[in-house]
Amino acid sequence: MKLQSDSSRFTLPRFLEDISSRHAGRPALRFDGRDIRYDALAAEARRVAKALLAGGLAKGARVGVLMSNRPEWVACAFGVALAGGVLVPMNTFATPIERDYVLRHSDTAVLLVQKSLLRRDFLAELTEQHPELNEHAPGHLGCEALPFLRRVACLGLPDRQGAVESWSDFLGSGRAVPDALAAAAAAEVMPTDDGILLYTSGTTAHPKGIVHFQRAAVIQSWRFAEYMDLVAEDRVWTAQPFFWTAGLAMSLGATLAAGATLVLQETFEPGAALALIEAEHVTVVHAFPHQEKALAEHPDAAARSLGSVVKLRAGSPLAERAGITKDVWSMQASYGMTETFTLATAYPARTPAEQRGGTSGPPLPGIELRIVDPETGTALPTGTPGEIAVRGLTLMRGYHKVEPEHVFDAEGFFRTQDGGFLDARGLLHWTGRLSSLIKTGGANVSPLEIEKALAAHPSIKLGLAVGVPHPTLGEAVVLCVVVSRGAAEPSENEIRAFLRQRIAPYKIPRRILFFRESELAYTGSQKIQLGPLRDAALRRLQAEGAEIEGHRYRT
Repeated sequence: MKLQSDSSRFTLPRFLEDISSRHAGRPALRFDGRDIRYDALAAEARRVAKALLAGGLAKGARVGVLMSNRPEWVACAFGVALAGGVLVPMNTFATPIERDYVLRHSDTAVLLVQKSLLRRDFLAELTEQHPELNEHAPGHLGCEALPFLRRVACLGLPDRQGAVESWSDFLGSGRAVPDALAAAAAAEVMPTDDGILLYTSGTTAHPKGIVHFQRAAVIQSWRFAEYMDLVAEDRVWTAQPFFWTAGLAMSLGATLAAGATLVLQETFEPGAALALIEAEHVTVVHAFPHQEKALAEHPDAAARSLGSVVKLRAGSPLAERAGITKDVWSMQASYGMTETFTLATAYPARTPAEQRGGTSGPPLPGIELRIVDPETGTALPTGTPGEIAVRGLTLMRGYHKVEPEHVFDAEGFFRTQDGGFLDARGLLHWTGRLSSLIKTGGANVSPLEIEKALAAHPSIKLGLAVGVPHPTLGEAVVLCVVVSRGAAEPSENEIRAFLRQRIAPYKIPRRILFFRESELAYTGSQKIQLGPLRDAALRRLQAEGAEIEGHRYRT
């Protein structure tokens, strides 16, 4: 499926129109044993859009979606766009504190929430934090903590609960909206309108709000259907959540652009995933490396027939189980981030291994790269390592509520805080992060978020989070702690339990190491040197022979 040449169609409403007209009767999604066809998906998205318009949603208003990977999430995402709103995908791993930060910072006007998932009751958490939701009637919501929130609708709620609408009432409210009015609203959505506001950890104490144009998600969806060689007959299974760009563009968007079928599973459990991959004759597996490892090492893996899987990198732990022995398909030669709506450089998956090996690939069409001096911002010559800077079609509009001059340089380049160099062929070679950001299991984790959450612990004087190398996670989060003078040393489990109340599970340190202040190295301005601390943490793990997620650290 080639990237559309008509740039006026780079909006989510027009993307939905294109795919639903082209593949109307084909199954777009497979969930819980049933198919959702492309035309039915489009019809459900229009129902969501009309319900939002019935509630007075203005163009550009933010709509939060707190749901798992299920058909309603997809209908809501497109429905928000059809109504002219801005989608705010919300992290289902987030704690109530993290959820409230995103709702307030994003200025969310409408929240579409799933009642519960596994052991989490999202609605109970929300109403416990904001009891006024149970006291007000729909349409009369006022909340000082969330001043712009005007409407909440809950999937899985049988009847209205205070100001919270049931899902059937929410959708039913749109019946009075004429189809022509809904179509007129969708027609006014432009490629350079704000489309999606994503939150991701960065080098700050709070997650950053990344504002993307409509065109970013659409361009990347068409592009990666082509780059990954997806065809209508493919059945794609994903463990990547839709609230991150990998799940949104490379799993959901690319599958739909190809007219293929996306096999959905609400939560990742390797045994159930293996059964689903076998039963649904999945041809493409999208998972982070640590999830692939969990699949391959599960006791059921040997008994499962996974021969239908043909689009999977040969280096995956799951490749042998699928009978893949030759390196003929891989998206590993690539580089990107949330700010570029997934990849900024890449080779197509069918590029010969000898050509793509050892590089991060060339810049994607519409993307410019520059290597600059990290201190001065001066452009560096070919082959000279420095900081990667990027600009182009799928680069974010900016960080929400941050002045653009603090985000982009005078020429519009975004400084990524990643290190690398461009070779004589124009190929990028990524060399590592220049910032303290930890990349673990496909997610960004800000050490400052962990350290801020830990600050209230009565027994800890100092806590610093670092990332240590890990073969499948990329980096493992390790917390280095100094106990307050005179305080009893808390256990690792006690500290983890303290943090679980404040930060999402994937940010919880895999290990907690205790240090004396005399063991820390300081700069001339008395700041702790993170490089030596990271090295010391790694040496400690090696000396202990510590094991993290199946990997044993050895000297």
